[in-house]
Amino acid sequence: MRTIKLTIAYDGAAFHGWQYQPGIPTIQGAINETARKITQEKIVVYGASRTDAGVHALGQVAHFKTHSPLSSLEFQRALNALLPPAIRIVAAEEMGQDFHARWYAQGKTYRYRIYRERVLPPFEHGRALHYPWPLDEARMAEAARLFEGEHDFSSFAASSGSEDDDRDRNMTRVILASEIVRDASGEEIAYVVRGRSFLRYMVRKIVGTLIEVGKGRLAPQDIPKLFELRDRSRSGPTMPPEGLYLVSLEYPDPTDSLAGITAPRSHLANR
Repeated sequence: MRTIKLTIAYDGAAFHGWQYQPGIPTIQGAINETARKITQEKIVVYGASRTDAGVHALGQVAHFKTHSPLSSLEFQRALNALLPPAIRIVAAEEMGQDFHARWYAQGKTYRYRIYRERVLPPFEHGRALHYPWPLDEARMAEAARLFEGEHDFSSFAASSGSEDDDRDRNMTRVILASEIVRDASGEEIAYVVRGRSFLRYMVRKIVGTLIEVGKGRLAPQDIPKLFELRDRSRSGPTMPPEGLYLVSLEYPDPTDSLAGITAPRSHLANR
């Protein structure tokens, strides 16, 4: 049995997220179906991050097990020939038997695009949040840096739908980098965040909070208070999915596995 790692880019606008759902177009469902046609095996592709409906990816990572003799390059070519054009296999490589795209991921980077010009180009529809109104970007940048470090993100995550489950969930996450950056063209800004793991809707709710800071409805010094309150109703709104991109995943150096080092599962998350 072989393990094939895939690096995947996709436009999520026409899909109901990553995770397979019967009768509904999803990224995982499309790749499962295509890989089964190629191998004639009951392939299940396991992704590192369960991106939501409408969310895009530049560097999603997934893996599957197969008995097929096809090389990694042949898998890449065959999958791209049969998958919808909105899904592309950027790279494919054979990994060790114990590799798991989700369990071994040690870090993730997300980017949320905010288009600032008066008119949104039609080619950006569904690919960026259009916000042409005034924003204090300097205050947003100041507030963004306050998300770095280890915090309880209860105020910045979606409810599970159950108060009991919400109380039992570990809401603490470690953010390694958090910043507002301006595009070289000057037409858009982006929120870029790198962390070990993320809660559902966490990035989109952080962006909503930063926009509230930019509008003057919240101040940068309110961010530590929101962590303490642990009340999602006090932070900003959850922003639409179209601006969010999963940029990349981080994994241990391959030589680490040769030394018997494995990724800790304590870093696993919902997204």
